[in-house]
Amino acid sequence: MELGITTFAETLSDGDGSPVVSHGDRLHQVLAEVVRADEVGLDIYAIGEHHRPDFAASAPAVILAAAASVTKNIRLSPAVSVLSSDDPVRVFQQFATLDLISSGRAELLVGRGSFIESFPLFGYSLNDYEELFAEKLDLLLAIRDSETVTWAGKFRPPLDNQSVYPRPQQNPLPIWVGVGGTPESVIRAGHRGLPVALAIIGGSPDRFSIFSKLHRRSLAEAGFSASDVPLAVHAHGHIAATTEQAVEEFYPSYAAAMTRIGRERGWGPMTREQFDLMRTPEGSLVLGTPEEVAAKIMRWKDILDINRFMLHISVGTMGHAAVMRTIDHLGGEVRAIISASENR
Repeated sequence: MELGITTFAETLSDGDGSPVVSHGDRLHQVLAEVVRADEVGLDIYAIGEHHRPDFAASAPAVILAAAASVTKNIRLSPAVSVLSSDDPVRVFQQFATLDLISSGRAELLVGRGSFIESFPLFGYSLNDYEELFAEKLDLLLAIRDSETVTWAGKFRPPLDNQSVYPRPQQNPLPIWVGVGGTPESVIRAGHRGLPVALAIIGGSPDRFSIFSKLHRRSLAEAGFSASDVPLAVHAHGHIAATTEQAVEEFYPSYAAAMTRIGRERGWGPMTREQFDLMRTPEGSLVLGTPEEVAAKIMRWKDILDINRFMLHISVGTMGHAAVMRTIDHLGGEVRAIISASENR
């Protein structure tokens, strides 16, 4: 089981929405986090692309390149790169460059994005939401699989026997698809032989077992072996020495952030009752002591047959010191418990 961290480089407080840290200071915290994650032996650190005032990471490839220069082993990925509103040629070039800088540690996790700010920013229509991603994913894969590409589509000028450089150190560059809960996205990834990262941020994680089965069935239909194509989960959570400490440190910023996002999307506010339900063993929050967190991850491994778990800690802007302690717990006690269980 691979373990890792994801972040959106959040910058807002748990109070009135004013900045807790500047974007620059938050990005320096992110670099400190990825260094610590590398030091404690975590497998991957991933940074989400967003174009909002409450997130500092609009250019994950740049941040990850900086991280590559101060780390040795950890794999580096976006979480996700919003491919629908980007150019697949430039996305491939950026992450091929990252792969070379990091000596073969880059991955590319692409998705349609859970926020829509990038669409008007880069001149795309939300009416084309589905078509944009499908077409651009196929172009990205064509570029990955062949140095010289001839291609034509609806949303981008054609390529006529055009070569794309640089080429990555890894051949092929690992490309994953991020899925929030759409069966069509899982099927699309499976039919292309691509690994999937499921974002579980609410509801019962058990219901995602259908996506795991659908991914494997889609792989088999397209002639791929499911044993060769991993499946990951990304979830919110926090780890502390006691359950009470984990709740006290996590709840204020998490509830404020989810309530703020909920207002944008028509959800109700996050309540303490809802939060407490989400942190039960059957809930979607991976929160508590190292033992409680390890037990939940192993439960999800059994239910979903996942190969990788990625913890998203600061959903609002939780204190940096608390984030660093969670990284220590995840790479220390949690990993040890899971490893011991797997080796039995």
